[in-house]
Amino acid sequence: MLRLLVTVLLAAGASHGCGVPTYLPVSRVVNGVDAVPHSWPWMASLQFHHYKEYIHNCGGSLITPQWVLTAAHCFDNKRDYRIALGEHDRSVDEGTEQYFLISDNDIFVHPKWNSDCPQCGYDIALIKLSREAELNDVVQLGCLPPRGRLVRGGQECFGSGWGFLYTYGPQALVLQQALLPIVDHAQCSQPDWWGNLVDESLICAGGYGQDICDSDSGGPLNCQDMDGRWYIEGIVSFGSMRCNTLRKPSVFTQVSLFIDWIDEIITKN
Repeated sequence: MLRLLVTVLLAAGASHGCGVPTYLPVSRVVNGVDAVPHSWPWMASLQFHHYKEYIHNCGGSLITPQWVLTAAHCFDNKRDYRIALGEHDRSVDEGTEQYFLISDNDIFVHPKWNSDCPQCGYDIALIKLSREAELNDVVQLGCLPPRGRLVRGGQECFGSGWGFLYTYGPQALVLQQALLPIVDHAQCSQPDWWGNLVDESLICAGGYGQDICDSDSGGPLNCQDMDGRWYIEGIVSFGSMRCNTLRKPSVFTQVSLFIDWIDEIITKN
């Protein structure tokens, strides 16, 4: 009964209470630019403690009031973490932020994740927050896609995050977004693209001079459906060592293939 309830809640969120930001994102942006403040209100910042401050490490997505979706590789190093919601400009206290300390017991990494083989997939993790987030104009839920739905080549989606602005450059202080067209597997697996380094279960997006960069890991690939809602179709997994490299699109975990796993983790915890 509890498993059924969680499934119903996730489905209800997808049809009623997610994926429609109060502040609409700017469309048709080719290269990374500042996002409209709080236009991706499910966006989370996963931060680790370093001396007397917290440093942004990865992105994430709020999918229920108490659960954040991110990448497994964000936890390859053992650190003290927290989640920040309602964030936009990390350099100032905007008064909209909500912070949650994360314990090791509240981090759930997919059991098949292998840090020595990121191209094998399974780069997905869930974080249980210590309390429910307060949902408002700037903190909202992202929609999970229907189980098994596949994105199509040419579909235009947005990546978002506070990652590096360019190779070896500084991390973004203001949330960035970039338009990332989906690249189908036949194209992405060409020898001068990613070749055999991308499993068919993964999503390629970008590769034409606009991509995600370091510290964007774990963040969402936001794709708008015909119902007008934005769905978290992908999770940033890996990319080229040099950001925005032609024919080296960003690679994402395909969320629709893990709906059962997400449901199971939330049900049991």
